[in-house]
Amino acid sequence: MPVKKVALVEAEHHVLSSIFLERDVKVDCYYPSGMATFEDISLLLINDGQDLPKMPFTDILEELYETKEIVPLFCVGIHCAIDRKNEYGTAKIQDYKGRGARAYLYNAFIMLELLPFIRLTYSIHSFSEKSFAGFSLGGLCAMDIVWNHSREFTRVGVFSGSLWWRDKAHDDPDFDEDKNRIMQKQVREGQFSPWLTFFFEVGTLDEKEDRNKNGVIDSIDDTQAIIKELIKKGYPETSIEYLELKDGHHDVQTWARAFPVFLKWGWGYNDELTD
Repeated sequence: MPVKKVALVEAEHHVLSSIFLERDVKVDCYYPSGMATFEDISLLLINDGQDLPKMPFTDILEELYETKEIVPLFCVGIHCAIDRKNEYGTAKIQDYKGRGARAYLYNAFIMLELLPFIRLTYSIHSFSEKSFAGFSLGGLCAMDIVWNHSREFTRVGVFSGSLWWRDKAHDDPDFDEDKNRIMQKQVREGQFSPWLTFFFEVGTLDEKEDRNKNGVIDSIDDTQAIIKELIKKGYPETSIEYLELKDGHHDVQTWARAFPVFLKWGWGYNDELTD
């Protein structure tokens, strides 16, 4: 009789009725099986949590736990809204089409509803640290939240991030990508928080657009631009991880390839033991 494999990861599903967003928000919590307490565990919030089962995320975690490559981690996948382009984005400024108009409400949901819910539901008084990750527009949103709430977070993971987000159309005669890309501008004008670390992933087939006709697709261009701004701000290269996947696309399958790299970068046993 075959021996049934013991599950190393538990997944629980919740629905939060958000006052700020005026909608029900589905969240999936993934955590190591058999833990007596979650006190002082690391927390990772992930935008577009509805895509995690497609990876599948549980298998990624179980393989890393089985091979003892990462420390215990409490992950929360947050399902996006139908109005995704307005809830995600940058909270302080909308893009040139007015998108991201509800991003400030999504920020409030994360800080004032989701985090207290997790603490209360799982009896977690404090986390050892908190991080945020996301894909595409969800990656931009994660970067925006971490940057503007740096006292709460330590890491961010941006996968194929919508770092083109801008306050003027690129065909506007006054458009200047160094001035009008919103997240890059926030970094340039923002405060330096030396404890923050950053993970960026892009695929060489993420898109075909080349806005400035320099032979480099925009997703790579925009990601490299924000890395340059971070370095100018004072972040050492050791605080920034850049993963460029050859033949990587703008899809869940590519992000599934990158996610184990992100998890080992942020929560690998070797790194934790030498901190």
